[in-house]
Amino acid sequence: MKISDYKALTFDCYGTLIDWETGIADELRIWAFENGIEASRDEMLEAFGAQEYRIEQADPALLYPEVLKAVHLALQADYLGAADEVAATEFGRSVPRWPAFPDTADALRYLKNHYKLVILSNVDRVSFAASNKRLGVHFDAVVTAQDVGSYKPDPRNFDAVIAACAVLGVEKDEILHTAQSVTHDIVPGRAAGLATCWIDRRHDRPGWGATKPPEGENKPDFTCNSMYDFTEFHRQLTAG
Repeated sequence: MKISDYKALTFDCYGTLIDWETGIADELRIWAFENGIEASRDEMLEAFGAQEYRIEQADPALLYPEVLKAVHLALQADYLGAADEVAATEFGRSVPRWPAFPDTADALRYLKNHYKLVILSNVDRVSFAASNKRLGVHFDAVVTAQDVGSYKPDPRNFDAVIAACAVLGVEKDEILHTAQSVTHDIVPGRAAGLATCWIDRRHDRPGWGATKPPEGENKPDFTCNSMYDFTEFHRQLTAG
């Protein structure tokens, strides 16, 4: 199938639509400067990604602000050997401050004319609602980790989004799961039987940034470097 043949796009939000690495890095840079921590942007992001994955898998019922708080406390222990509850709580509240990628809102407005748009996100409802204000569209369905009681890459999250699409009249083979994280989305999306499109936001940088490095078969059906590239690809396929 071509990308224009699918009826629904299920989106990872953070890393794909919201520039979570910039949001995370901006928050951690201020904290690191105030505490005399010398670490590069990618070092901090990689440390974040490792702790976030560990905490989400250890306590999948924990709401995402509490995950972020626990991540910050773990980073404090690693870098400072101390605990600052106030700083950790403030980091837990940072999701609404994370910016959207510059191409996101225009891309979503265009794609809304061609697909059902569905969110499958590893956050809570309140955090996503704050971010949704930056995205510029109404989504046809939203499935969060809070709704499912687990965090991606758990298969239950993908079962839940497939079920949400079925309510919209979209079958599994009509869904294109569109995401930046190979670990959280591309690998488990493929395992769930979904077609996948990797939005390779880090195509011009080495490493995996704030996401845990992938394991296993991770080849997506499609790859685009940005949401702008995705929409241009769609335009070319449907021109004329």
